[in-house]
Amino acid sequence: MKSYLSTQMTNALIEFQEGWKVLRREGPGQIQFWFIALAIGIAAGFAALFFRRGIDALQAFLYGTDDVQTLHSFAQSLPWYWILIIPAIGGLLVGLILHKFTPDARARSVADVIEGAAMSEGRVDARAGLASAFASFITLSSGGSTGREGPVVHLAAVISTKVSRYIHADGITGRDLLGCAVAAAVSASFNAPIAGALFALEVVLRHFAVHAFAPIAIAAVAGTVINRSEFGGMTEYTLNAPEGLQFYVELPAFVMLGLVCGMVAVILMRSIFWADDLGTQVQNHIGFPRWLRPAIAGLMLGAIAIFFPHIIGIGYETTSMALTGQLGLHEVIVFAALKIFAVAITMAGRMGGGVFSPSLMIGALTGLAFGLIATSVFPEVSGTVTLYALAGMGAVAAAVLGAPISTTLIVFELTGDWQTGLAVMVAVSISTALSSRIVDRSFFLTQIERRGIHLAAGPQAYLLAMFRVASVMRQADDPRAANEDACWEMIGDGIYVDGNATLEAAMPIFDRSSVPFIPVVTLSGEDSPPELWGAVFHVDALKAYNRALAATAAEEHS
Repeated sequence: MKSYLSTQMTNALIEFQEGWKVLRREGPGQIQFWFIALAIGIAAGFAALFFRRGIDALQAFLYGTDDVQTLHSFAQSLPWYWILIIPAIGGLLVGLILHKFTPDARARSVADVIEGAAMSEGRVDARAGLASAFASFITLSSGGSTGREGPVVHLAAVISTKVSRYIHADGITGRDLLGCAVAAAVSASFNAPIAGALFALEVVLRHFAVHAFAPIAIAAVAGTVINRSEFGGMTEYTLNAPEGLQFYVELPAFVMLGLVCGMVAVILMRSIFWADDLGTQVQNHIGFPRWLRPAIAGLMLGAIAIFFPHIIGIGYETTSMALTGQLGLHEVIVFAALKIFAVAITMAGRMGGGVFSPSLMIGALTGLAFGLIATSVFPEVSGTVTLYALAGMGAVAAAVLGAPISTTLIVFELTGDWQTGLAVMVAVSISTALSSRIVDRSFFLTQIERRGIHLAAGPQAYLLAMFRVASVMRQADDPRAANEDACWEMIGDGIYVDGNATLEAAMPIFDRSSVPFIPVVTLSGEDSPPELWGAVFHVDALKAYNRALAATAAEEHS
């Protein structure tokens, strides 16, 4: 009997080892993939939980409070120099970390995850991602005016990247694993499983393929279970008893609120980009080191927080006060303007963090301000002002994220109020439609567009940038190569492309010149003649492009 059991265990071990080799060589099957998705969901969920708990613990230590949820009120009793110095020191540490561990001293966030999903087979830069997560952790703990969802999403993406590289996952599998990690991280951060799953599909993968839904849902549930094991089933924000919407009569007001929130979202996004450009110009003009930039931003934040501590961190207390109608019109307008200013400083200072939580706070304040005005002008046909705050919170966040579906659901899951869906949906749809016409769909896609990558326009625009000319060209020793004399004649006429360029640079030359091929050269310098590599043919470029389009369409409709 003992010999039989020993033999069976040995055979089982051999089969497991063989199966693991096949998994790494050929990728996971469907059932195996679901178990991997569950494991990634658990890992990402714990990463999000530890990140959140770590911020609370360090923030409580630095500011000396027992309840970080009421940090803004507590900070009013602290010495002014303490409020000034904490963000400055935090910014200095952030600058040193990013300077050493990232090539551009920039914290990675959701935009980099979206770019990784589209351009890098679901992979992100792990070294820069871990450094960014630690930098954002310090930023949020020391008073930076951003949110935790950006670094958490990228941290989860680092986990899925490690797994994808270990099992040699192809592009589709790598993107699906990335979606699983993102869904679990968002679900664990906000106790919002439905919104977490949809956020991964709508924002990161940017498609709703059926094959991706089951593993992403599994990971989102795993992340939610981890959150609820620590925090219970409580919602993030507690609302007053809802007073029903005055149907039909009040709906035009929520259309107007959507327009207002769309413009506020555009102001928030444009402020961040304008401040970032201004900060870069000042840095280049003065010449101070890049690691000092976050410290200067932290010092500016501390100076504002001395008088308005509401800008510190995520802004949970102020958002809760807005959602329960505890602020007056003057306070609401001032707090919203200052929060936009503080977020722009934090992001432009390269301190790290996300924009989702700040957009929730700004949206709640905007909605409350609109509600206070609207209900005072038309009191006989108006509901509660807090309903406008709830709708505004969703409308600004949806416009910033470019995610009307998942944002609508996450607002419901954060508040537990499912009775006011009509008002929220109207405001969200109008604000998203307006803002997407002014920016490139969302804050994240606009960030990517500013890097010269055209994800907002769809795969037909960005796929060309994925192919190097050198990978498509026909070399000089190819039997179908272009005539060398004809190539040199074209080079003399200025028709050529660098071998390190992509098809994105080559295709416009084909359109302008109407030639069947373009010489591919190496440009050594101004005084050195170009070296001929070969030629890229129009037909070969179109074939590569069409194959990529077909593969993308097949993935999105599978």
